[in-house]
Amino acid sequence: MDMNISLTPLVSLIAGILILVVPRLLNYIVAGYLIVIGLIGLFGGAGFHMR
Repeated sequence: MDMNISLTPLVSLIAGILILVVPRLLNYIVAGYLIVIGLIGLFGGAGFHMR
């Protein structure tokens, strides 16, 4: 059995659960997400493929 797990839905699910449990984390989760997306955009995301 070959399982192909995409990273984005998994991160979104974990972030959503954390926001429900500790709403104060919302600022940090959004800031971290924006920083990561910005870095991937600047340096290119061609090397970041999960299989």
